[in-house]
Amino acid sequence: MGDFGTIVTAMITPFKADGSVNYDVAAKLAAHLVNNGTDTLVVCGTTGESPTLSWDEEYQLFVEVLQAVAGKAKVIAGCGSNSTTEAIAATEKAARIGVHGSLQVVPYYNKPPQAGLYQHFQAIAKACPDLPMLLYNIPGRTGQNLSPETVVRLAEIDNIVGIKEASGNLDQSSEIRRLTPKEFQIYAGDDSLTLPMLAIGAKGVVSVASHLVGNQLQQMIQAFNVGKIQIATEIHLQLFPLFKALFLTTNPILVKQALKLQGWEVGSMRLPLCEGDAESCQKLEAVLKELSLI
Repeated sequence: MGDFGTIVTAMITPFKADGSVNYDVAAKLAAHLVNNGTDTLVVCGTTGESPTLSWDEEYQLFVEVLQAVAGKAKVIAGCGSNSTTEAIAATEKAARIGVHGSLQVVPYYNKPPQAGLYQHFQAIAKACPDLPMLLYNIPGRTGQNLSPETVVRLAEIDNIVGIKEASGNLDQSSEIRRLTPKEFQIYAGDDSLTLPMLAIGAKGVVSVASHLVGNQLQQMIQAFNVGKIQIATEIHLQLFPLFKALFLTTNPILVKQALKLQGWEVGSMRLPLCEGDAESCQKLEAVLKELSLI
């Protein structure tokens, strides 16, 4: 259940000049990504500015992207919430239109204890038993870490198939890998840690950089998987400045800037996110030129 490949792109949400969602560009971008290294798209995750999207906008984005990549790639719906009831309702609705999985972030702000986190994810999984679920641990944004012990318990639930592990803690990732069944999929949540996490048993990455270098990331992972470690390392080191440049300020500000420099009409961010500062944008542009991406 739920094989999402190696490169899962956390897709941005394009906006029009008036701030409304640009569904046409979203569909075109989705198709472009799938033609350039992406196996699966996460729609309405953090990179998709989910905190400022309405549930109706998110639902419509699921519909549009599913149509745009039908038969070519899978779509994971970002349905997480810090309210278990809301997360269940959003997941049930997404499941009805045929998404291939859901991404469920650790509840943010309310800082549940581990027992509460277990019950939260268990309740969502039980409500949609036929829909594969990826857990999403990103304590830097949520204020709470999902412990390896809780992940191990959750991995016993049939439709909880993996985790996007974005704690940045390789020891924690090692512990999860050591204690979970081999079919439980671990995805790096940071592009710069993809290669190190492959070495400790991760399957791939939920990526931001794949908006720009999806094919190269595929080459890196394929090289690693056939034992060509030196080639994988060379690709990682070549792309490393890009991984860092995209996060000089809050994501997705700079990946949207990069796409605009490539000619994509993705629009601005919704407040409280705003345009990147001049220095960060200049550093990003220099890296993009160096890698011949613009």
